[in-house]
This record gives sequence, structure tokens and C-alpha cells, in this order.
Amino acid sequence: MEGCIFCNIAAKKAPANIIYEDDHIIAFRDINPQAPVHILIVPKKHIPTIMDLKQQDQNLLWEIFSVAQKLASQESVAQCGFRLVANCNADAGQAVFHIHFHLLGGRQLGWPPG
Repeated sequence: MEGCIFCNIAAKKAPANIIYEDDHIIAFRDINPQAPVHILIVPKKHIPTIMDLKQQDQNLLWEIFSVAQKLASQESVAQCGFRLVANCNADAGQAVFHIHFHLLGGRQLGWPPG
């Protein structure tokens, strides 16, 4: 989608520190990290919010979680723990309206969040 920063990153029209990419998913380091490990996992398909997901996107969601597993292992947070966060709409803190998941780890994460 034109004007979407995540679509532009996936199309290599905007810079990012990309650490994973395949045909459907791109993952890159957050430019404003909230933990020592803060990676954004983004489907290349433009889907504005979680509320816009359709049944045909179920395989894409599995791929996102599979990438999260790989990256958590790669970043050495799989065993000690990590958080996978997806915000939906403005009140939840969604700033870019293209679904994405924050993989956070590398420090003790507080609860409750927010």
C-alpha cells in the first residue's frame, strides 16, 4: 500500500536493519527499542489491523509465529523468555496500520504491560 512504511521496507524503498526475510515475512530491528532485543515481525501482505485478518490469513499467522521462534532462538531469548506483542488500533498503541508483532526480550519484562 502506498505510503505505508512497512510496505516500503518490504519493497526495499525505505531503510531498515533487516534480520530475516522470506517470501511472506520481513523482520527488522525496531528503531526505538524498548528492550535489548526488539524486533518487528511484519507480513509483506498489507493488512491494517488484527481486525482485518481473514480466515485465508491463517497460514500467514503460523509463519509469523514460526519466524518468532527462529528469531527468539537466534537472539538467545528463547529459553530465558520473550514477549510477542501485537497492538490493535490507536488506544492499544498501534502507530503503523500494517499488522506487526514486536518480539521483545533480553531483560526482565514487567507485568502488567502498558
